[in-house]
Formats: sequence, C-alpha cells, structure tokens
Amino acid sequence: MQERKSPYVCHVFVCTNDRAGVRKSCADGASVTLHRQLKERIASAGLQELVRVSSTACQGQCEHGPNVMIYPQGIWFSDATPNNSDEIIGKIEFLLTQQRESAT
Repeated sequence: MQERKSPYVCHVFVCTNDRAGVRKSCADGASVTLHRQLKERIASAGLQELVRVSSTACQGQCEHGPNVMIYPQGIWFSDATPNNSDEIIGKIEFLLTQQRESAT
C-alpha cells in the first residue's frame, strides 16, 4: 500500500443508494440523474483533472437525501435534485477559484 495525496482539488460524492421502496433512499429523488448531470458538466468544462464525480452507496443520511458531498472541503448538500446542478457546479467553480488564488 502507498499513501498519496488526492490528485483532485474536489471529489464530489453523489449518493445513488436505492432501497427499492422499502425505506426512503437518495435514488428516490433522481440522484442518478444528478450524478450524470454533474459528471457531464465537469467533463464538458474540461475539469476532470481537478474534479472527480463519483456515485456512492448509502452515506447514512438518506432521510435528508439525495445527498451530495464535496471533499476535502467538507461541503454537504441535502435534498439535492437535478435542478440544483447549477448551484453545485457554481460551488465547485468557487472552490477551484479559491484554490488557484491560494496557490499564487
């Protein structure tokens, strides 16, 4: 095993957990669509080297879901829907700008 620093400025985790209607889950709120939208937007902006968008299983907060986490910044969006993708992308762009400014 080799420990390394993350190659990404931001890692975006979108919960796509699906409990098949047994209990509320993030997939009930179109989190799969949100994940796809965010991934496509990051790719179209050419930011894949800086931002990774991943789907996750349960993050333990499905009652507040769909949930989106941005790390290492520790930002958490609850009740996120595909309609929130602009706001989430805006936050990511803000974080990238902050990172660039602190590097200079």
